[in-house]
Formats: sequence, C-alpha cells, structure tokens
Amino acid sequence: MAYKSRITTRGLFEAKDTSPYKISRSKLDLFSDCRRCAYLDMRLGVKRPSMPAFTLNNAVDELLKREFDIHRANGTVHPLLNSYGVKAIPFNDERMDEWRDALRRGISYFHEPTNIILRGGVDDVWINDDKEIIIVDYKATSKKIGPSSGEDLYPSYKKQMEIYQWLFRKNGFKVSPIGYFVYVNGKSDAKAFDAKLEFDLKLIPYEGNDSWIEEMLFDLKKTLLSDQIPEVGISFGGGPCEYCSYREDAGKILMSIHSKNKNGKKESI
Repeated sequence: MAYKSRITTRGLFEAKDTSPYKISRSKLDLFSDCRRCAYLDMRLGVKRPSMPAFTLNNAVDELLKREFDIHRANGTVHPLLNSYGVKAIPFNDERMDEWRDALRRGISYFHEPTNIILRGGVDDVWINDDKEIIIVDYKATSKKIGPSSGEDLYPSYKKQMEIYQWLFRKNGFKVSPIGYFVYVNGKSDAKAFDAKLEFDLKLIPYEGNDSWIEEMLFDLKKTLLSDQIPEVGISFGGGPCEYCSYREDAGKILMSIHSKNKNGKKESI
C-alpha cells in the first residue's frame, strides 16, 4: 500500500494573510490538548496520524438524527426525554441541516480580536419551555461500564459541548447551560449475534462552562504568530502528549542510526 504523506499546505496559517483564519472545533480542541501538535498542524502542515473511521458509530448517529427529526417535524417530545423528565422538544429550524454539516458549513462565529473564524457541526439542538437552546451530542460505543454522569465523560466530550454552546451564544441564541449527551452503549452480553446489535440508551446531562474559549483563541493566535515551535506538549489530562513522545523517541533513534551510518558503521533498522 502506498504511503500517504501527512504533510499538507492546505489550511495553513499565514501571518501575512489578512483574511480571517478558519478553524474547526476539532482544531481548537487539538490546541487545548497539545500546543506543539497544533503548531505542527496549522503552521507547518504536519498532521497527527488519522484514526480509522468509526462507520458503525456514524450509522448510529444517522439513525438517531432520523428518529429525532420525526419528533422535530411533529413538534412532539421524544420518549427518551419523557423518561428522564426533560421538558424539551427537538428545535425545528430550517438551518438544522446546515448546523449539522461539520465539513462544509456548520455553525460559525468570527472572533474579530483574533481574526479567527471558529466553526463546528452539532448532532442535535433541542428547545425547552423557557425557549432556551439545548445543545445535544450523540455518542455511540460499546463498553462494559459506560458513564452515568457528566463527571464520567472524557474531557474532550466536555470541551466539544462547551464550544458548541459558545458558538450558539455568539450567534445570538439563548443557550441553556445544561447540554445533553445521548449515550448509546452496545451490549456484548447476548447469547448470539443473530445479525443484530442491542444497545442501552442513556441521557447524560452536562453543565458546560465556555469561559476558557475566548482566552484559548488569543493563545492560539499568539502561538501561530510565533516562529518558535512550542515545547513537547502536555496533554489536557496532564500527562505527556503521546504523539510528541513518539516523535521525540523515534527522532532520537533515527538520528542515532543516521549518525552511525554516516561514520561507516551501517546498521539495519
């Protein structure tokens, strides 16, 4: 199989370019996780290795969207919301398809002080009795023990929710501080597959705090304007960035082998 380069010139930050610099929600998430990785990506065009597409998860997302869209069109409450006592219905707005289109449109906001346009694509939007927008994210997985509260969620899930809440607020919507994760957990304890999967469905509330986002945008702009590559990163969870650690370790070994080869002591890798 041919090697596919991870180096790209597309979407690079150019300090002399006065047009707004567009970033996705995932790029800001990357920067909050590791500044070095973000700099290599957005300034130098070296991306992290991509993960395989979770096509089964995508199928579950698509089915959930269709299911909630039925209630959106009818103005009715989904049974899941009834079972959790959530007084809300899917928000019926002609821009829903646009907001969901993370690759091309999504919902965006121009942050004038940094000249950055931040955008993201949501899974769903509900509206409660107080006419507040509720941001909703679908998560599909298969674990023996899934999360039961917002405290159990991955930090990346929480940041994702908070960025969406911030984007809708900046677009003039009254946004509830409480967002929801529709968490779908595949069950693996059945006696046989029988060409079907069964899932446990949970609704997990999370109270977001988007106060970090604007400061993060300023930090991102400052970092991208600098010609100095950030130090080896510390991940959002506090430990060393595994991508930075891999690059450092691999680089040291390759340089050592190159040095030995150069001195006539050729060694195989």
